[in-house]
Amino acid sequence: MLAEVISLLFQIYMIMIFIRILGSWVPEFQTTKPMLFVAYYTDPYLNLFRRIIPPIGFIDISPIFAFIALQIIRSFLLGLL
Repeated sequence: MLAEVISLLFQIYMIMIFIRILGSWVPEFQTTKPMLFVAYYTDPYLNLFRRIIPPIGFIDISPIFAFIALQIIRSFLLGLL
């Protein structure tokens, strides 16, 4: 039961990050209330990776590493259970 809750929370957060990435491509969408909500909760986490991994040209690849880190943390937590 606890493992399912942890997996669900990580999945929701990864979906929020994905929405944040897609929303960054559409400037009009960035100022909507749902997008501001998503940005509020995902940007602090994504900024950790943005400080370490510089963009390649105009492409920000830091979310890829953010997804990988979330998967590792999720696997670690589920392994403890």
